[in-house]
Amino acid sequence: MAATATTPPLIACPECDLLHQITPLTGEGGKAHCSRCGAKLYQKDPSALDRTLAFYLAALICFIFANLYPFLSLKIGARIETVHLTNSIWTLQQHGMPLLGLLVLLTSLLFPLLMMIGHLYLLLPRKWGITAPGSGWIFRLLHHITPWSMVSIFVLASLVAVVKLLDIAEIIPGIGAAAFVLMMLFTAAAEASFDSHLIWPFRTSVTQPRPLQSGHSSAAANGLICCSYCKLLAPLSALEHHPPCAHCGGQLHLRKPESIQRTWSLLAAATLLLIPANLYPIMTVIRFGQGEPSTILGGVIHLAAAGMWGLSLIIFFASILIPGLKLITFSSILITIQFRKAQYPVDRTRLCRLATLVGAWSMTDIFVIALLSALMKMGVVATVEPNIGALFFAAVVVTTMMAAESFDSRLIWDTLPTP
Repeated sequence: MAATATTPPLIACPECDLLHQITPLTGEGGKAHCSRCGAKLYQKDPSALDRTLAFYLAALICFIFANLYPFLSLKIGARIETVHLTNSIWTLQQHGMPLLGLLVLLTSLLFPLLMMIGHLYLLLPRKWGITAPGSGWIFRLLHHITPWSMVSIFVLASLVAVVKLLDIAEIIPGIGAAAFVLMMLFTAAAEASFDSHLIWPFRTSVTQPRPLQSGHSSAAANGLICCSYCKLLAPLSALEHHPPCAHCGGQLHLRKPESIQRTWSLLAAATLLLIPANLYPIMTVIRFGQGEPSTILGGVIHLAAAGMWGLSLIIFFASILIPGLKLITFSSILITIQFRKAQYPVDRTRLCRLATLVGAWSMTDIFVIALLSALMKMGVVATVEPNIGALFFAAVVVTTMMAAESFDSRLIWDTLPTP
């Protein structure tokens, strides 16, 4: 159904399914948020396309420099150990942990590169009003890999690694480190200015089928389904024929398929993996021939005992508190859904949003281990070896992030009584 001058197009909140009429936004960079749960719906900025293109292009240039030039150098006495970004990956491979190395490669290098190239591929033709071939497939791919692009977390891990090494060596930042930090800033700015409607304009959205009910007018209640990728609305009757989305080609679903069962399964797997992740050591630091394996909690205690309270708190929150709270948060939300509890839906939605947002920061410890392993390869002087606990902990991070992606927060609002 095409939009007309008298019937403005609609958009459904991706987190609570509330229908909104798309109205003009005032001011530069204006953003529209859901009136019920506060999720971002869309933004209007005439310069968003040019600005997003410039940021992604600058980020791509910085990515090239970050990989061509040295990242960090470690100096102990007359000996200097210099590493590039890829050295941490090959070091994990040499220590017999190829899966851990692959995870670091994907999250710190490959996925960020694909995000930059993919967005440039989609946005450059839009400057001339052209839709690039295969835009739907590329757009859906970017939707899936965005949560796994962890440039900011890698920068934090680099700072943690540097602070850990300051008492035993001189750390010399390289051009690659400066370029990587700039890439992080440009990427963050590009993501903030990007909106899916730069690729898929509002003009093909479904228009209002009938007067919206006050307060609890969801897309489903009005006979509409929302594409989970580009937010296009389609008639609910379309599910009978299983057609792809008219914009991006994604499969249409009223809710994410088997969301509750998949989320429970992944949470159960993460809970089991969390036990060996905390019992087994994650790394061994050897200095002048002496050292012993250290668990996550042991590392936190060691940092606190050494007076590095800020660093110990970062590791405690990222590696112990966040995974545990994430498991508790999603488990409690799933229980309230299955028991049809309708209390505090806004709070539960915001908790889900927050848990999804901070979950990836648990990768900090994995990146720290990768960097320390690459930097400290000085034989009996100083060496860091990753241990099996790091692999289990990485599996915990991956499974909890997959659980967050498989959960559909709109199920929280489906338990509310029909108005």
